[in-house]
Amino acid sequence: MAAERPRFRRFRASSGRIGRLLAASLVLAAFAWGGVLYAANQSVQGAKKEEGGFDGDAPTAILIEATSGSVLFEKNADELRAPSSMMKLVTAEVVFHAIQEGKVKLTDEYRISENAWRRGGAPSGGSTMFAAINSKVSVDDLLHGAIIQSGNDACIALAEGMAGNEKIFAADFMTPRARELGLVKSTFANSNGLPDPGNKMTVRELSMLARYIMQTYPEFYKLFGEKEFTWNKIRQQNRNPLLNALEGADGLKTGYTKEGGYGMVGSAVQNGVRLIVVVNGLEDPDDRATEAKKMLEWGFRNFEFRTLIAADQTIGYAKVFGGDSRSVKLSTPEPVKVMVSKNGNERLIARIVYSGPVRAPITTGQKIGVVKVWRGANIAVEQPVYAAESIGTGSTVRRALDGASELVIGMFRAGAEKL
Repeated sequence: MAAERPRFRRFRASSGRIGRLLAASLVLAAFAWGGVLYAANQSVQGAKKEEGGFDGDAPTAILIEATSGSVLFEKNADELRAPSSMMKLVTAEVVFHAIQEGKVKLTDEYRISENAWRRGGAPSGGSTMFAAINSKVSVDDLLHGAIIQSGNDACIALAEGMAGNEKIFAADFMTPRARELGLVKSTFANSNGLPDPGNKMTVRELSMLARYIMQTYPEFYKLFGEKEFTWNKIRQQNRNPLLNALEGADGLKTGYTKEGGYGMVGSAVQNGVRLIVVVNGLEDPDDRATEAKKMLEWGFRNFEFRTLIAADQTIGYAKVFGGDSRSVKLSTPEPVKVMVSKNGNERLIARIVYSGPVRAPITTGQKIGVVKVWRGANIAVEQPVYAAESIGTGSTVRRALDGASELVIGMFRAGAEKL
């Protein structure tokens, strides 16, 4: 199929006219076909400090808005590091998913093996729920122990109960599930993040996972905000310092290993807006808490929602192959919203991306592609776009002309690629 070099339109998020400006730019812009990837920013993303930007100390960090996934700030967000206990979020999601599918029940009981007790329990000296050796503990209680108390023994017991051993759980449960969720870089060697060269995650993928958990499992997400849990007559406080330090904080997970340093996945809601922060690689637990809180407060203070495109508004056209019309109108049933800087100095770039030309016939409501809005080098929001009208099959002559046109364009592209 033919491809065309996309033309971008840039605009500033500086007035109430932003929706009309964006819509116009999309209607006028050329449309890119095929799989287009964006280049992730490997340094600081956002405004300079003197312009109201964030100035942080964490080696790797990201701040996103939960509803749209808009990236408000990032620093080395795609650098693989040891995730430490933050990796327990992967184990928790695997269990949540199994419960959702009916493969596991909260009332199921798993035995605390000697391995789980010795490597993750009281003798280990690490974070533990203090489950007794050879005792049977329900999946519900193990989830409480893993999430609230960061129990390594709880995670090992869940892994052994579901897969037989941790190695199989990491290879056959965690890794495939992570790939399904779009976590393409993460690797896992155990269930809990205890030191192992095979445990690697990026702060971007941790933020994606956190967002997915809170959107997909709202009832289970409440566990992350519980401030304490008692097991085996031992009461332990939730290790997340944000729960008592920031208004609206309700999750998610801290982590520490010598290799990875101190890290945290945190989230809070203020005035109906939820932000997610991930930091990793800090040298002090107090710095970790301070950095996460400071970044969340900066996000709430400096950003606001704007509607860029109204629901059902025509936002562009896709080229049609073999139809009774040369193009099809595109729209989205949900408004396209993005978090933008309140200072109005931000530049956004938008374009529609689809594989095409789209072969007729086309029905109203048929998904055609996506509209992507970039903030700098990062996608601020991405939403599907659909056909706003039906396009019938064109005449034999029309189909022949379209076929010849695509053949010529294909030959031109093949020649250009050889240069």
